[in-house]
Amino acid sequence: MHEIRIAEDLAAIVLETAFREGLSEVTSVNVSFGQLVQIVPDIFKFAFGEAVRGTIAANAAVAIEILPVKLKCSDCGSESELAGNLFACQKCSSTDLEILQGREVFIKTIEGE
Repeated sequence: MHEIRIAEDLAAIVLETAFREGLSEVTSVNVSFGQLVQIVPDIFKFAFGEAVRGTIAANAAVAIEILPVKLKCSDCGSESELAGNLFACQKCSSTDLEILQGREVFIKTIEGE
């Protein structure tokens, strides 16, 4: 359950940013995860809620976006999204691929007053 560790780390960033910006309350947090992070949204939301309990972000709504895996073929140069769980170029079937997107974890926005 890596969601707990990720939630704790992101909660620390949210709180640090909120204090730096002079917010008295965090109302919403929007987070993006690459598909390969394999986050379970409900577990993450629960863990985040626990990580910010008793803080200015305790009542923040959490929105999660899952980013698809994007690949670039080293042989033919084509780019595509992962189809199912098949890590092969959709154009030439090569498995020599570069992952362009799908491993990220980042906070898109923090909103508050």
